[in-house]
Amino acid sequence: MIIKTAEFLKSSSKWQECPEPTLPEYAFIGRSNVGKSSLINGMLNHKDLAKTSQTPGKTQLINHFLINENWYLTDLPGYGYARVSKSMRKDFEKLITNYILNRKNLVNLFVLVDSRHTPQKIDLEFIGWCGENGVPFSIVFTKADKLKPNAAIDNVENYKKELLETWEELPEIFLTSAEKRTGTDDILKLITTTNEFLQKNKVNFS
Repeated sequence: MIIKTAEFLKSSSKWQECPEPTLPEYAFIGRSNVGKSSLINGMLNHKDLAKTSQTPGKTQLINHFLINENWYLTDLPGYGYARVSKSMRKDFEKLITNYILNRKNLVNLFVLVDSRHTPQKIDLEFIGWCGENGVPFSIVFTKADKLKPNAAIDNVENYKKELLETWEELPEIFLTSAEKRTGTDDILKLITTTNEFLQKNKVNFS
């Protein structure tokens, strides 16, 4: 997929404020320091479309972008950020879960996981929640450039083994680097294929 246009649309404090659900939507979520904004910017070839920050937890709203004028990319708040109050963390969780469960044009949720770490409980729990609620999702391992190639692959395999203890089959998995822009084309290829399928079958979200 060639990114011809990418524009910020709006930020929403609740899912009901999101843009009209007339186009296929792909959302990105992960722990607050997973490199989500950097990955989005690298994938869309825009330096600062999604706002990056040295302070984890910067994204606190549902941010919508219109890509190529025919699909939405959604940047969701990070989950599990420890440096905010419990009440704020609950607000984030409510915002995220309400959006995911109620947004009828959400075609796929890309769950970002830091490839530098062994399987983290919070990531496994969120992935499990997606499965329990029938949410279509893929797993995107980030920051692969921060490790030796074999180390990143080993960590991905460890996650697979952990998940296969409770899952019969795994969702699609991507290994990426925002800095080197590796793996991002594969994500865009999945989005392209899905959009073509939806268009061919005249899927209407309204």
